[in-house]
Amino acid sequence: MVTIATWNINSVRLRMPIVERFLKAEAPDVLCLQEIKCQEFQFPAKAFAKLGYKHIAVHGQKGYHGVATVSRIPLREVSRHDWQDNGEARHVGVELLGAGQGMVLENVYVPAGGDVPDRKVNAKFGQKLDFLDRMTRWAETIDRPSMIVGDFNIAPLESDVWSHKQLLKVVSHTPLEVETLNRFRDAHGWSDIGREHILAPERYFSWWSYRSKDWRVNDRGRRLDHMWASPQLAKQATRHWLLEEARDWEKPSDHIPLMTQFSL
Repeated sequence: MVTIATWNINSVRLRMPIVERFLKAEAPDVLCLQEIKCQEFQFPAKAFAKLGYKHIAVHGQKGYHGVATVSRIPLREVSRHDWQDNGEARHVGVELLGAGQGMVLENVYVPAGGDVPDRKVNAKFGQKLDFLDRMTRWAETIDRPSMIVGDFNIAPLESDVWSHKQLLKVVSHTPLEVETLNRFRDAHGWSDIGREHILAPERYFSWWSYRSKDWRVNDRGRRLDHMWASPQLAKQATRHWLLEEARDWEKPSDHIPLMTQFSL
């Protein structure tokens, strides 16, 4: 069995105490982190090594964005795609060399896209759509069992948001974003593991805004984080779950961890 986890941590150095809590409690074999907000030399590699996660691939930058994959299983970094086309650190790809040997694991942080869903007045929205288009062209070329995880910053289904009607014109749930994400899905035939195991319309959120004073009471969540796999690999997924309680931990991220277990 191999367990893969993903978590937008929103500053790995600030939130290392809860990362340690998570790793000790859940013990995934591999953890993919997004929005680490540090350069590679600043990444707390020694802290991860003490927890047993000695195999690390980091693609970071100063103060913003950044992704890292830490693992108890040997791995090798295989790619860093600049789908943003501006040098931002938003992707790292690795190949597992131990258990799960041969799986390619892509860790991605898709741009949020700003506040206005119109590329004519909001350049960030256009950059998000273009990022996804570049990902789509890449996906058309995949020829190995792969998994892509991370913060996609899109909640595609009506049941992936607290109010489909109220969020239709809000960036992350607009029809144009969903259509663009669906093209990426179809380019490789990705399986949405989360929704294969937690069937729609069952409630499934991974993010709640810091602006909400009591996120549990208001529960205005969105499913922005995803774990997708090649069809043959998805068939080997035996369990998928999330850790909502992490949103209540001290100095939490606004996202929670997702996990998938594979029989490999």
